[in-house]
Amino acid sequence: MEAFIEQTFGQLAFQPWAVYGAVCGFMLLSAFGLPIPEEVILISAGFVGHMSIYPALPHPEGAHIVNVHVLAAVAFCAVMGSDFLIYTLGKHFGPSLFRQTWFQKMVSPERLIKVRGWMQKYGYWPVIVFRFTPGVRFPGHLMCGAMGLSPWKFLAVDSVAAALSVPTQIYFVTFYGKEILHYFKTAKMFIFGALAVGVVIFLFLKWRERQRLRLNPPPPTDILPPSKDIL
Repeated sequence: MEAFIEQTFGQLAFQPWAVYGAVCGFMLLSAFGLPIPEEVILISAGFVGHMSIYPALPHPEGAHIVNVHVLAAVAFCAVMGSDFLIYTLGKHFGPSLFRQTWFQKMVSPERLIKVRGWMQKYGYWPVIVFRFTPGVRFPGHLMCGAMGLSPWKFLAVDSVAAALSVPTQIYFVTFYGKEILHYFKTAKMFIFGALAVGVVIFLFLKWRERQRLRLNPPPPTDILPPSKDIL
């Protein structure tokens, strides 16, 4: 596994524009619900940065190398751009979007109602929670726009949360990648076992949630009225 990671990410370290573009693309897809956690993308980007500083192979002559600082900045901008795009969709299409049957299959009305309740109670501060909670990030940012949260407040709070989490993960893996690979190698059976259990639990909860919604669908009007008390 260690050799595979070194070879794979070592080759990507010499393709900076492909790496920057991939980070942007995967961040956008992750923000829209692609089952690839944002943290996995950041850790992978960190390993590319690690291989650019501590290459497993010698740098080809004249090769362009991934710049760790540029990589961290690109990841931060990709996260903020994706979050604001979802916020904008919620602001302009939120109520009509929440009525759609296909959308309610992707994001349960119960989850949207819960997110709306958090925002009505705590104002714009739940934006920080949305940033650190993958399952709530997409509906949370949509609801921010649909409920009329000021775009400047959204950007201000979300940027603070992103600045604390996005560049730090990339820098941490970049400078401590060797140690991380060592611990991963010694504990990989436990890690894979925990991931397998997590996937099974996730699929079971999604199945149970869909069964409950199929038997007791909530009225769509519960999530439609926007609130203007958090502007």
